[in-house]
Amino acid sequence: FIADGHHRSAAAAKVRDQKKQNNSNHNGRENYNYFLAVAFPNDEMNILGYHRVVKDTNNHTKKSLFQTIRKSFDVELSPVPFNPSKPKQFGMYFEGIWYKLELKQSLHNIADPVNSLDVSILHDHLLEPILGIKDERTDQRIDFIGGARGLEALVEKVDSGDMMVAFSLFPTAIDDLILVAKAGKIMPPKSTWFEPKLLDGLLTHRID
Repeated sequence: FIADGHHRSAAAAKVRDQKKQNNSNHNGRENYNYFLAVAFPNDEMNILGYHRVVKDTNNHTKKSLFQTIRKSFDVELSPVPFNPSKPKQFGMYFEGIWYKLELKQSLHNIADPVNSLDVSILHDHLLEPILGIKDERTDQRIDFIGGARGLEALVEKVDSGDMMVAFSLFPTAIDDLILVAKAGKIMPPKSTWFEPKLLDGLLTHRID
């Protein structure tokens, strides 16, 4: 299973196809047929949450924002920065206050392995219908913060005025990632922050 680097893998395959087409003596042993990879056992991988920060509330007032959120989530004040302790829980930081959001029990029955991921739940029930984020890959109003940076990075983004609201997420489980792959489906964008990561530039593979 490819845990990280899907785009790099696809790009390497395209480069290989292009160079193969332009090489009449192609034999399959050229450097462009290979790319660097590292293998880890799944029980030695650690996935951290991949958090979201959003630029604005999509013209919602504080009152209308929470009214619409409460249609899908149970909302509680949190006296401390809220780091979700289980799936379907989310932290929300808004106007200097942390909240605990939990998907309503009536919405828990999600069979599809992609739609049941927390990143999909947040998108389908809050980011798109309430905040108007239709495509997280291209929308300039949303940004992502890897779990290794901690919840402090979310607070900093909002308190600085760069963003208006932040969401902390529970990490995607390795088993859930494998279920998605076995189903032949694609993980949502920015759904997994893997540790350990190799140092950039530690090794280089020349293709020419």
